[in-house]
Amino acid sequence: MKILTAAEMATCDRVTSERFGVPQRVLMQAAGVAVARFARQHFPRARRVTVLCGRGNNGGDGMVAACELARAGRMVTVVLLGDPNGLRDEAARLWSALEHVPGVTREVVAEDATRESCEALLRVADLVVDAVTGTGFRPPLRGLALAVVAMLRTASAPVLAVDLPTGWDADAATSTQAFPADALVTFTAPKPAHVLGHLTRRWSDPVVVAQIGSPPEAIATGSGLRWAGASKSMVEAARAVNAHKGSFGHVLLVGGSIGKAGAVAMAAMAALRTGAGLVTVATPTAVQEQVAAYAPEMMTMPLDADACALLERKTVVAIGPGMGTEEQARKTMGRLLDEMENDAVPMVLDADALNLLSAEPGRVKSLAQRHKLVLTPHPGEMARLTGKTVAEVEQDRVGVARRFAQEHGVTLVLKGSRTLVAHADGQVAVNTTGNPGMAKGGSGDVLTGVLAAMLAQFPDKISHAVEAAVCLHGLAADIAARRLDEHSMLATDTIASLSRAFALRLVEEDGWAWLQGAAFRRMSSHRMSSHRIPSHGIFSR
Repeated sequence: MKILTAAEMATCDRVTSERFGVPQRVLMQAAGVAVARFARQHFPRARRVTVLCGRGNNGGDGMVAACELARAGRMVTVVLLGDPNGLRDEAARLWSALEHVPGVTREVVAEDATRESCEALLRVADLVVDAVTGTGFRPPLRGLALAVVAMLRTASAPVLAVDLPTGWDADAATSTQAFPADALVTFTAPKPAHVLGHLTRRWSDPVVVAQIGSPPEAIATGSGLRWAGASKSMVEAARAVNAHKGSFGHVLLVGGSIGKAGAVAMAAMAALRTGAGLVTVATPTAVQEQVAAYAPEMMTMPLDADACALLERKTVVAIGPGMGTEEQARKTMGRLLDEMENDAVPMVLDADALNLLSAEPGRVKSLAQRHKLVLTPHPGEMARLTGKTVAEVEQDRVGVARRFAQEHGVTLVLKGSRTLVAHADGQVAVNTTGNPGMAKGGSGDVLTGVLAAMLAQFPDKISHAVEAAVCLHGLAADIAARRLDEHSMLATDTIASLSRAFALRLVEEDGWAWLQGAAFRRMSSHRMSSHRIPSHGIFSR
């Protein structure tokens, strides 16, 4: 799924109308219906709804949603910020029509309105729909809209944002003015803010994309950004009935050392749970028995075995988890890379392998010429690979990842709260699954195993396999956090949740896409305890 800038979204809407003959009123109607549908399904006990509307198209979307919610039996108050005489085109027509919709009350908040009158309208609501500013907004926020954001900070009702929270620039990853929503519905395609920013109060709050009628031909971008979650669909199909273990590849994991045997064992278990047909761990003899004890399904070999024996019939090689950075580890990795120069199997380099490789930065290009090479650094490892500081990496994550992938001809997974997958062709996929509970030892080792298994199963679809792996890993962690808690969940809990992550769809049959919160979309008790909300609760379905 492409990620569109605000300008590209405006072009998409214009092309949809001018070239494909879909009027603006049809797009606005579909957008409002989508918002109302989400509100009914995910806030079913919200009987009193206040819809805050600006005077642009975003406000028009809110007015349509208000009509739909009123027809569904909700008591709806539509609050227009500013003089109705400033409304134009479809928004003006919708405002007039609201006067005749049973169950809808219209209120106008003028520039000189008192704070008390606005707060009263918010205080009686079970749900607030924020339709004040959308994709076309450019900071700073002023006037009534700025005052409303201040009031929302004290509101007890949950806030459902239409397109973007009021005051958030669609192209920006951060905002100092916007009030984070409790849920968000955007349209057609995500914008940079939806995938790079944190637009909601919690990582588990839903952010969804609804299709409203723009044809694929109208959705064009030059940013080179896309959503990694769209690639997950490749692993949702049932396996062939005549499949055998050879159909799904043989992963070789190289790593482990005294005191760090668990790292490579977790990677192996993750590879098995992600569907690899066979998994072999090459590890030092001193810990081979310990690694083998983790699961009878994995095979082990001594790390000092002949390279031909290690690589025989292997589909993917992953190096690094728990290997250590001592001199012996450096010599071992150097020997393996030397002996693999003429073997073109896909290769994943992670953890200690990256730290060792940072001492030989020129070797990355030579490896990439022979292998489909995937590197998985966290910001600290990325800093060492590039000679930058961690702060410099974090300030320009997309740019740093993209340049490195292009210059070295690799696929680079830059880990973080919004993990990036940068490809050698300049495309960058942004992953939106995952949570703070993953900030524990072992999470990266699990990702290495998931990546290796996906590459083993989809060797001809490297780009999408890596994106799907990153998404699947974060989604499994989200499910683990839902079942346990982000404080207490472990990396092994993520492995245990992989089966449920495979079954959970991020893109529904009607095109709705869950950028965030998919693992929580049927929750009730958790949602009711997560926010300051009215006593009647939300999010039962």
